[in-house]
Amino acid sequence: MQHATELISIIALGLVCAFIGGMLAQRIRLPPLVGYLVAGIAIGPFTPGFVGDPALASQLAELGVILLMFGVGLHFSIGDLLAVRTIALPGAIVQIGVATAMGAGLAWGFGWGAGAGLVFGLALSVASTVVLLRALEGRGLLDTDKGRIAVGWLIVEDLAMVVALVLLPAVAPALGGEAAGMVGHHAAPDHGLWVTLGLTLAKVGVFIAVMLIGGRRVVPYLLGLAARTGSRELFTLAVLASAVGIAYASSELFGVSFALGAFFAGMVLAESDLSHQAAADSLPLQDAFAVLFFVSVGMLFDPGIVLREPLAILGVVGVIVLGKSLAAIAIVLAFGHPVGTALTIAASLAQIGEFSFILAGLGISLKLLPPEGRDLILGGALLSITLNPLFFGLADRVSRWLGERPDLRRRFERGAAAPLPVRAASALSGHAVIIGYGRVGSAIGKALQDWNLPFVVVERDRRRVEELRSQGVPAVFGDATAPGILDAADIGSARLVVVATPDPHQARRLLTKARAANPGIDSVVRTHSDSERRRLEEDGVGLVLMAERELALGMMTYALRSLGVREGEARLFVDSSRSESQETPLAEPDQPVPELRQRRDEPE
Repeated sequence: MQHATELISIIALGLVCAFIGGMLAQRIRLPPLVGYLVAGIAIGPFTPGFVGDPALASQLAELGVILLMFGVGLHFSIGDLLAVRTIALPGAIVQIGVATAMGAGLAWGFGWGAGAGLVFGLALSVASTVVLLRALEGRGLLDTDKGRIAVGWLIVEDLAMVVALVLLPAVAPALGGEAAGMVGHHAAPDHGLWVTLGLTLAKVGVFIAVMLIGGRRVVPYLLGLAARTGSRELFTLAVLASAVGIAYASSELFGVSFALGAFFAGMVLAESDLSHQAAADSLPLQDAFAVLFFVSVGMLFDPGIVLREPLAILGVVGVIVLGKSLAAIAIVLAFGHPVGTALTIAASLAQIGEFSFILAGLGISLKLLPPEGRDLILGGALLSITLNPLFFGLADRVSRWLGERPDLRRRFERGAAAPLPVRAASALSGHAVIIGYGRVGSAIGKALQDWNLPFVVVERDRRRVEELRSQGVPAVFGDATAPGILDAADIGSARLVVVATPDPHQARRLLTKARAANPGIDSVVRTHSDSERRRLEEDGVGLVLMAERELALGMMTYALRSLGVREGEARLFVDSSRSESQETPLAEPDQPVPELRQRRDEPE
């Protein structure tokens, strides 16, 4: 029973402490990640009180890395990576080399060997995916050219670190370490260094080929089968099974890391129209396990290193936030990109994170890196993540300052880089977006088809989406409130959004998202609540229809006509009742019925 409660206790205490730490960090305008790391320090072995099991925490954190890299792959397609390859590929490689050399020089100053210097330098050279994505999303830069270059740059860094994780166990003996390696890496010492390296690279190459050729067909097909069942639980399970299953299989069959397997699983799925919904369904678990990842990292940190080695900590932070930033600025400017892009890339890379921690753990297991090296890396990560928002703010200020001095700015921008490929613009413009294609939505769609008016359907039923596409109707699969779904329906260029689903809370969320992307969009919404109708009308919705009210008004019209009231008078009366019902509910029990002005026995 004690073994069973250890897992529960580390999850419970980790999440509770992370929540408290994240809230406190947010209150003092620091990234929540700082609070998560501090929470890990609080329950770690170097502080008094409860001490969590680091082994269990690290296994939970590995799931966080898998889901995190799966999410990165979902949001960054192969086409996007190729679009920024001219700057991201050479820029990241040069920056890794410069930062690794600076880190190795710092390690040499500490009196460490070549192996420790290599691991230490590599750990300082790679930025955190979590920090970068959150920073770009928070500033609305993720879909800009700056954001695409930054994410592409980081993907190249991550791929380089994955290769390092694969190769380090093979070269460890030559660097003065041991050949123990990581779990899943079974290097044969008698093969020789170069043979081992060749075999390792061959395995990685085969895995990438399998994923790009076979995975691009199999993974979307399996998720499509789950989507067609109509069960949200099965679809979510299929998404998680794909991420974790491919990551595990890639490690067991090809000897590559979990991170690389999960990343390619997401990247092949990104080519499918299921990617937006898959990202939305996996996001809650991704966030939860990413938090546990940072908590587990904090548990390994000995805060006493800050007092024992303050100059060493300052040196590490200097390499991360100054050395890497200056190198990135020089590289981006050398490729002819604007100063603003260079400053954004520099700020994005001025921190370290998850791969740094993984490299440090591997270095210690291979006897390449001393334990104080891990503490210095963790201390540098904590401080650089804390300072990262300040660097983004500084980058914005410097960019504006240079913008006011065009002559000085032109001295830095000596060349003109080839513009990034522009994403293909949608042919749709001024169309309607119909949310939900049941009885109400399909009737509206049929009318728009009869008038040859353009529209896009957003529908959660996969079978219905496939049926609409077979008829030539543009349709997007997924929950319209999930991130990216409305964008896939080109909401930014739409003229009208029709919310044909009956959920009033969902309607308000949909309208908020639609107006954020397209402030001038018109809207029509259905509801079953009079109070909700009034609330939506106060929010400026173009037309709100309540099914029961419209039913009552239609029956009222027929009843009056059947009992002899002239059609014109009946219509005027119903129209006045409709106007009055805009102010008061139609079905109030104590409200008197207005007296008919035209009786059946009066002459026309």
